[in-house]
Amino acid sequence: MARPARDETAARALRPRIRPGKITKIEDSKVGQLLTLLDRSGVPQRLEAMLQGRPGPAGVRPRTVLAGLLLAAYFTGKATVAEAWRILHFRLEPRARTWLGIPHEPPATARESIAGSRRLYRGLDRITTLLDPARCNRRSRLPMDMADAYADAWHVPSGRQAAEQLQHLANQLVLAPVRLAQQRGYLRGWHGDVGVDATPIPVLADPDKERAGTASVEITAGWHYSAGADEGTFGYSASFVVAAHRRRPGERAGKPLAYPQLCLGLVLDTPTVRVGRNAVTALTQLTELGFPAGTCAADRAYTGCAPENFQIPVRRLGYRLALDYKAENRGKQGSWRGALLVDGSLACPHMPTTLAQATQGAKDEAVHMPSEELQQAVEERAPYFLKTKQGPDAQGAIRLHCPAAGPSPSVNCARRDRLRPRKPRSSTPPPTVVNLADSRSRAAHPAARPTVQLPAEEWLSLPPPEELPAVCGKSDITVPADAYGDRMVAKFRQDDHYLTAAWTTSYKPIRSHNEGIHGRLKSDEIDIGNPKHRPAPGQVAQTLLVAILVTVGNLDILETWLYQRTGTHLTDTDYTTVPTPRKPHPGPIESTGRPPPLAD
Repeated sequence: MARPARDETAARALRPRIRPGKITKIEDSKVGQLLTLLDRSGVPQRLEAMLQGRPGPAGVRPRTVLAGLLLAAYFTGKATVAEAWRILHFRLEPRARTWLGIPHEPPATARESIAGSRRLYRGLDRITTLLDPARCNRRSRLPMDMADAYADAWHVPSGRQAAEQLQHLANQLVLAPVRLAQQRGYLRGWHGDVGVDATPIPVLADPDKERAGTASVEITAGWHYSAGADEGTFGYSASFVVAAHRRRPGERAGKPLAYPQLCLGLVLDTPTVRVGRNAVTALTQLTELGFPAGTCAADRAYTGCAPENFQIPVRRLGYRLALDYKAENRGKQGSWRGALLVDGSLACPHMPTTLAQATQGAKDEAVHMPSEELQQAVEERAPYFLKTKQGPDAQGAIRLHCPAAGPSPSVNCARRDRLRPRKPRSSTPPPTVVNLADSRSRAAHPAARPTVQLPAEEWLSLPPPEELPAVCGKSDITVPADAYGDRMVAKFRQDDHYLTAAWTTSYKPIRSHNEGIHGRLKSDEIDIGNPKHRPAPGQVAQTLLVAILVTVGNLDILETWLYQRTGTHLTDTDYTTVPTPRKPHPGPIESTGRPPPLAD
């Protein structure tokens, strides 16, 4: 039977189109699992509570909108309303339709199809309007001055509060599979090491047009320049925190650790803006789950942050830092209580100049592929570094002492011996014969240690203790996380000596895990780098859609890891045991959705 003329015209103009040959039913069990995971994230409940009392028709519930997008991302790799509409109205069984409030029968006419898709679009629009600090028309270009006013609304206190709530909700989605893995014990083999890095998230919109005086539709987007790239990517930057590990002493090379390498945090923001703060936001939300804090490795984009925005808060969260430096920041970097800061480590104030400056101004090529001469210098300066007397406390402060002090000194120092004469361990005279076959005996002998070269005048008269550096005159020195405002020490200090074997086995493996998660999330199956897989415009929509794609990516990593190890799949019980977030975000934020006032 032929369609009526009006319905036939509507069917030809139908967007999104129906693909009858590819309509396959989705099992209720999988819909139930994904819906349980979504509910356990707490995001749908939070959004529906925030929408209470807002004007306008209720429309499609946020739970249904997010469930459709999550199903679309899981089964098609695309977080689009079109795919969500096809799945919700044509691929679900009656029982699953009841769970989501979808009519039991698919649309019978083209007009019903158009009406159903528009309701879904309006449902997503209602969510993005709620979370947007200043809603504007995202389908046409605005004049530059008007667009700047809307963009500035993200930086005022109320805008930052709204942005933090958006980031919190997005992270709750991403962490839902992580909580599942934690609850089932799949993360027992992970020791808390993390890598933080940012990757570009391109958008469909074109950048600003200076000649026409119009801004991009993506008013808060910008240019992301990856390391070593001459051309930028217009869009957003996604800051990722990934579960990683460093090679520990005694661990066999290549031995895999028994944990899935999941994405543990996501923050989407304008490129080059709040780089360090975004990483801290994700790490803070991660610590609320009770995970251990290990080593945090970050590239030079994070080393260049103001210390109060990255290094200090990360140390106070309990993480050890593994950092890299730009060429102009290598070598001598400052001092603390008389100790030299050399490539992020505090050292004896009389470390030989040639060793302290071994990496001074060294180019990246010379550091990434060190010569034998540089490797030897790195090894020779290791004994001069201060030793840890006490690890970081709750505020991230550590205590260090002179390398000539303690039961196992690494250097000989006449100044130290004069100020604090070493007490003999026994009443018997020291042995005059050394067992050369015993490596520990050889290393303990003073002749095997380098000797600190003091100024010539000091050999004639010892200066008063108050005139000597604190690192020499005191038993130990304390280095707070913020170094009491010494920006160089707070900014560049790290926990493993730069370019040593310990630093290499921490920094490089963790950084490789960052690149691995980027490749996994930008693969053919789930490509967060393809803007056609998340076409909805605006930072709010892009944040939610990227979070949904990363959530599905995490779930895929977890399912693959479990199947490869045990040959089993996640069950309904696994999903129902996922705990809900312990610490919900503060109460709803006042938002009118109206444009901000323009500056005079």
